[in-house]
Amino acid sequence: MYLKKITLLKENISSFHSYPFSIPVFKELNELNFKSTVTFFVGENGSGKSTLLEAIATQIGFNKAGGSQNNFFEIEDTVSSLAGYLRLSWLPKISNGFFLRAETFYDFASYLNELQRENPSINVFSSYGGKSLHEQSHGESFLSLFKNRFGKKGIYLLDEPEAALSPARQLALLKVIHDLEQEGASQFIIATHSPILLGYPNATILHFDGSIHEIDYEDTEHYQLTKYFLNNREGMLNKLLNDTD
Repeated sequence: MYLKKITLLKENISSFHSYPFSIPVFKELNELNFKSTVTFFVGENGSGKSTLLEAIATQIGFNKAGGSQNNFFEIEDTVSSLAGYLRLSWLPKISNGFFLRAETFYDFASYLNELQRENPSINVFSSYGGKSLHEQSHGESFLSLFKNRFGKKGIYLLDEPEAALSPARQLALLKVIHDLEQEGASQFIIATHSPILLGYPNATILHFDGSIHEIDYEDTEHYQLTKYFLNNREGMLNKLLNDTD
């Protein structure tokens, strides 16, 4: 692992009544330790998991819109001020890696196209499957990124990567993560709602629910609700769709 700990510098925060510090987890957060090479952030929408992931990426120096330290394109500023109040502890420090924001991936793909137009003598797409990400389906482009751009000795921050992936391609992502982890030089921090991704063996799952605490896979709502639905589909749908209360 590279990133060992993040510390919220509460002494520098003037108020916990404004966003993002009004989110309950940040009122409770002091330090967060990473103890495995693959860590998942889980929780309901608005719980702070993506906000924290984006702040970590910004502190590392990755483009806040997604990409690496070498990618420069702008989107409407949606990143909170949280990054300025975090201290990251490393052993050793590393800046190689990638920040995937599913919601801005289209903008990243457009940025690569513009780079190719400006630099026709080089193949900008060589690290992304050999062709424009816009010429691939959404899921294919994500998988091309994972298989070709991700490499040894890096830290990879993924915000809801399942957004474009079928179940089969989510499994393919797990294989990419496994292969890089086995090489002993990659760390992953992933915010997700996917019970497939969360099943990755020996990962740490951190639940954002008022505070941040570790949780077992089988205790996540993602696993329990999916399992219950698959085992009780007709009864669950009947109650959901026909209950008038």
